[in-house]
Amino acid sequence: MTDLSAEHFEEQEQDAEATVARPRAQRRMAPIVPAQNIAGRALVLVIAIMTFLSCLTFGAVTLVRDTASVWENQISREATIQIKPVDGLDMEAALTQASRIAGEFPGVKSTRIIDREATARLLEPWLGSGLNIDDLPVPRLIIVTIDENSPPDFAAMRAAITPKLPSASLDDHRTWVDRLVAMARTTVTIGIAVLALMLSATVLTVVFATRGAMAGNGHIIEVLHFVGAEARFIAREFRRHFLVTGMKGAAAGGAAAVLVFIVFSWWSSRNMATPQADQATALFGNFAIGSAGYLGVVLMVLVIGALTAATSHATVVAYLSDIDVRQPDA
Repeated sequence: MTDLSAEHFEEQEQDAEATVARPRAQRRMAPIVPAQNIAGRALVLVIAIMTFLSCLTFGAVTLVRDTASVWENQISREATIQIKPVDGLDMEAALTQASRIAGEFPGVKSTRIIDREATARLLEPWLGSGLNIDDLPVPRLIIVTIDENSPPDFAAMRAAITPKLPSASLDDHRTWVDRLVAMARTTVTIGIAVLALMLSATVLTVVFATRGAMAGNGHIIEVLHFVGAEARFIAREFRRHFLVTGMKGAAAGGAAAVLVFIVFSWWSSRNMATPQADQATALFGNFAIGSAGYLGVVLMVLVIGALTAATSHATVVAYLSDIDVRQPDA
């Protein structure tokens, strides 16, 4: 009876020890810095706002660049011959002669004379309908379609047309193309500079947030550091938490920017027939940034998330190095 009781008590003690040990083995280790200290709503909101503005800037730069490229291609694809009416000039014969001379040059695909009706339609917004262009000294135009890969010699074309038709002038649109390219490059440069400033502000925000998180948990970090925890281990914990925080904010900001571009593209397509939409479409296209623009938004989200993690890592390593410098004996 005594032996049985002793064995029974030993079994109860072993079961109790196993019961106590089991929860300890299953208990999850808490992070070095609690999530609510570093993945706060304020930081996520700031990163989301900066990502939203960065994506809008990137999309605007893409839109301006694509629109300028379309303008440049359209302008460089054509040249214009303008013939001014003078006394004793047979306009129709002059148009035919100038068209024939331009069509003989290599690099000219075709020539097209703008007839009376088309010329009147061009002047209708300013002079009204029912215009008789024969009563006014209205210049007439010839559209010369050129080969972009091998354009004609415009200087030789002018030299061939001007002696025979003194009132004719050839415009190859080079001045407009040069100004357009300069404007587009300036706009893209300004956009890139604004984008760089926004990314810099994001980096500074993450630096201050990381230092604030470390200040609130400095005693834990210093104890871990002094007992032998490697700086890479501590920095990795911060980097993991800030990567999650940065990706949350960047994903929210990028999704908001994509939604804005989709709404503007839908609006421009629905209001295509209105004068306001026509003018906006002529200047900026249909507000569609294309696949390259959406891919750029995705890359922007990934870059800001990775930048957030890398900035926190560098800040933690610098903080621990500063501890070693201030307390070398420890």
